[in-house]
Amino acid sequence: MTDGDTTEHRATDSPPQRTRIKICGITSPELAEVAVASGADAVGLVFAPGSPRHVEFETAVEIVEVLPPFVTAVGLFQLTSRLNEDLEDWWEEWCQLHGEESEDLVDEVADTHRVIRGFRFSREAVERWNACAAVDALLIDGGAGGAGESFDHTELAAMRPRITKPIILAGGLTPSNVADAIRTVRPFAVDVSSGVESERGEKDPALIRAFCAAVREADSALA
Repeated sequence: MTDGDTTEHRATDSPPQRTRIKICGITSPELAEVAVASGADAVGLVFAPGSPRHVEFETAVEIVEVLPPFVTAVGLFQLTSRLNEDLEDWWEEWCQLHGEESEDLVDEVADTHRVIRGFRFSREAVERWNACAAVDALLIDGGAGGAGESFDHTELAAMRPRITKPIILAGGLTPSNVADAIRTVRPFAVDVSSGVESERGEKDPALIRAFCAAVREADSALA
């Protein structure tokens, strides 16, 4: 999820060279190291209050410190009518908005960060956020972030030629189904949270490794 990755890739009939991987809901430096060693391109740090994957800023600092060059930290926020203090203090480039944020609020966030807009899949939502100039990438989910709810990927695939922003596919992905999802949608990236957990909020290193391996196998098959 570097500048070149998101600005150069646009929706086409051919798959991207490599499907990027984001492991969301990382809660410790040790889990971040597992994700990196498994081949993740980005880790998501959740600052949404009430989430079982919520991290404090002190822990976020420790996580970011173990990330090597070219692995991105993405801060996940759910905002209401204004910026919150956590977002104003978030020092990394990328943030993910996964709440009820309006276009005006997204524009305000885009003054200081690059924006991944997360939302529940619908044709209307895709068209709405694809048209928003302040959004750098679309994270298309089946429900609320981290809920593990899937959706009809064939409907999204049919819309793909008209989508101009990079697609990050989320929602109900697991090591066993991510290959089918990649074949159907051909997304820029895939995002997983609950699909690599042994219980809610508890990441399983073996599942992280299996998920990343499944993505690489899917890319090899498409190549």
